[in-house]
Amino acid sequence: MKVGIIGSGGREHALCHSIKKSDKIDKIFCFPGNAGTENLAENINLDLKNFENLKNFIVEKNIDLIVVGPEQPLVEGIVDYLEKFNIKVFGPNKIASQLEGSKIFTKQICEKFNIPTAKFGIFPNRDEAKSYLNKSKYPIVIKADNLAAGKGVYIAKSYSEAEDAIDEIFNGKFGKAEKVLIEEFLAGEEMSYFTIHDGKIFKNFETAQDHKRVLEGDKGKNTGGMGCYSPSRLINDELEKKIINKIIKPTLKGLAELGTEYKGFLYAGLMIVDDEPYLIEYNVRMGDPECQTILPKLKTDIIDIFISCCNRKLNETKIDWHNKNSLCFVICSKGYPDEYQKNIEIENINKIIQNKDEYMFHAGTIQKNNKIYAVGGRVLNFVTLSEEFKDAQIKIFKNIELLNWDSGFFRKDIGYKVIKE
Repeated sequence: MKVGIIGSGGREHALCHSIKKSDKIDKIFCFPGNAGTENLAENINLDLKNFENLKNFIVEKNIDLIVVGPEQPLVEGIVDYLEKFNIKVFGPNKIASQLEGSKIFTKQICEKFNIPTAKFGIFPNRDEAKSYLNKSKYPIVIKADNLAAGKGVYIAKSYSEAEDAIDEIFNGKFGKAEKVLIEEFLAGEEMSYFTIHDGKIFKNFETAQDHKRVLEGDKGKNTGGMGCYSPSRLINDELEKKIINKIIKPTLKGLAELGTEYKGFLYAGLMIVDDEPYLIEYNVRMGDPECQTILPKLKTDIIDIFISCCNRKLNETKIDWHNKNSLCFVICSKGYPDEYQKNIEIENINKIIQNKDEYMFHAGTIQKNNKIYAVGGRVLNFVTLSEEFKDAQIKIFKNIELLNWDSGFFRKDIGYKVIKE
């Protein structure tokens, strides 16, 4: 069969790598892909906002399945559009994608169905938002309502920091802002909990802990993710039951009341406070870098899983995992998440040795004249599976040393809560 993958990041390279392992695959297309996917698939540079052109290409090439990696096309309704033409698509529809497309949409479902989450207020303009700040405790959390590539969340330690955040949001840093969300700060530990859905049932799809802040010690600005480990050190049977019964099932009930169902990956970003889960946010796709961290652990053919979801037969597919720990370090362009240089050659990339259980997934890269160039903020992902997290860390450090890329940087403390020195 032929498969198309939409997206160009590390998540999409990891998906491409997993799909390529299936003996059912004849050809993979990536829209637009990156320098890593180019070795596994045919990269196609189409305008992803032009759904009709994409549909015409899919029909012309007889592509059997489309897997949507990033959130933007999902929120814009790519699944609904392609399914009108009887094209199989793995991913949630436009209504369900509002779980990520609008943080306020999700908060309103939380409120209606008693889903544990931080106390919050929704404000239609900067004056009302700033007036609320005068009565608030700090730190406090300010969120842009719309998509912001993982960067639209501010943890403000003072009134002036909160005021600056509100101004940035209403000044259009993340697109036109009609409302802002202000939340209480929850003191706990974050966890990513993944499920996979076919519209009728869902199954667990592993756990992880992401490091969002740009600087070591979880300091500095929020990013799309500097690294990750899986499984989360917090997960246990009792906590998982709470997550499913208090958060996932009520959310699906909320979507059902809106006349829709959920198909695809669902990523619950949680804060665990005194063994109780609170929903911070939903993502309607696999996380990045969580996807790169989790997929190498998957034993089951991923194509079987995707097809069973599209056919509403997930109950017939058993999802098996390698019993290993996974660690991922993200190499970023210097300056990220702010301004950074583009089109910088990564000269030593061919020196990287990928032994068994070692992976290098490309993110913001392109290939020109047989050379690899960095064009994004997050550039490469080094992932290793191992019995012990420490062993994985040692192997990743060796490869980063071989890379020896002066224009990049990384956090050296990824997984510090689970790595025993």
